[in-house]
Amino acid sequence: MKLAFTPPSTAARAPAPTDRRAAEPPTADYFALKSSLHQRLLERLDLAGLGQRAAEQVRAEVAELVLAMLKEDARPLNGEELLRLLDDLMDDLTGFGPLEPLLQDQDISDILVNTAREVYVERGGRIERTQVRFADERHLLRVIERIVDKVGRRIDESQPMVDARLPDGSRINAVIPPIAVDGAQLSIRRFARIPFDLDRLVATGALDARAASLLQGMVAARLNILISGGTGTGKTTLLNAMSTAIGAQERVVTIEDAAELQLQQPHVVRLETRPANIEGRGEITQRDLLRNALRMRPDRIIVGEVRAGEAFDMLQAMNTGHHGSITTVHANTPRDALSRLEQMVGMAGLDLAPRAMRSQIASAIEVVIQLQRFADGARRVVSIQEIAGQEGEVITMQELLRFDAEGVDELGRTRGRFVWTGLRPLCLEKARAAGVRLQEGPGA
Repeated sequence: MKLAFTPPSTAARAPAPTDRRAAEPPTADYFALKSSLHQRLLERLDLAGLGQRAAEQVRAEVAELVLAMLKEDARPLNGEELLRLLDDLMDDLTGFGPLEPLLQDQDISDILVNTAREVYVERGGRIERTQVRFADERHLLRVIERIVDKVGRRIDESQPMVDARLPDGSRINAVIPPIAVDGAQLSIRRFARIPFDLDRLVATGALDARAASLLQGMVAARLNILISGGTGTGKTTLLNAMSTAIGAQERVVTIEDAAELQLQQPHVVRLETRPANIEGRGEITQRDLLRNALRMRPDRIIVGEVRAGEAFDMLQAMNTGHHGSITTVHANTPRDALSRLEQMVGMAGLDLAPRAMRSQIASAIEVVIQLQRFADGARRVVSIQEIAGQEGEVITMQELLRFDAEGVDELGRTRGRFVWTGLRPLCLEKARAAGVRLQEGPGA
């Protein structure tokens, strides 16, 4: 049998994002062949040594073995078919299997695996189903185990959930049976290799130039900021973009469940929580990290997201000299964001009266930025509000900017405009004292 094949040492990997693997779903026969070859390769290769050798060397060795196996089985393949088979086998052996082409596509922001049979991606803010699928449930579980193993975590029936990050910063969440009823589920949240800045957000329509200037000035003036929004609205992206206004001489401590922030400053200390071990010990929470961060002489503290009792410690830090601190929260409106903060302060186990809680919030938080994701996938800043103080039991706020949606166009894109309310920012004097000129509104 003669096989037309480019020598392994010079064979280039097929372009993953738009190649034939994405366009042509594999057949059952192809899966059977690949599974058989994969199992035989596992028996013949030194898996422990694969990571110690160059990718080209491993590929050449795999190509030799595959050619020999195909010859034994009398399975003729042309050069293009063999290249595809080699790509898939290399992904299964050293990468993330069928997900590898999707991970190489920089236009994809989310990869959503709904059992071995369905893989969806988010591209340009819209979710679409792909032709990618796994051979079976065991194949998907092997890939999940390899991903989890790379980040030093474990997943099995006794611990069927894991939330972690990949070395490139992508955030992963995996859930397997018995709690995943229909089969294993995997979500991968990816972040741009080149972090967004405010100019880029203006170009995408997330906010206007005046709003970008205002936010940049607020960060430079060391205001305490709360970014609010639902899942996938771009809270972390906006936080990363705003952080470019932090001075290079400032010491910044970041605290996250899974490290996602991409701060560009030279003096950044990154802290990440740790789950309990198999014995239920060793857990490090965000609250633990926040308390420790106060002893690390930070100029600013940035908490990726407050979810529970750490909200109280965050407010305490903001109220005790760590000006310019920033955090995010899941909420649908700025008012809801403050209510959620109040609820989370209550989770700290302290017996505080509601009025005292609100007083802490009103004195700590100075600006609330609300984000929203629209039906067309676009993410926008829909409101910028300042905390004006407290009147009785109520925290008062004033809105500086809002986005008014005006419907959709013929392509289904949300139409609207950014509207300045004309109110004078309360923080102007603080900004001037810091040598920062804030954008007050249109034409200012």
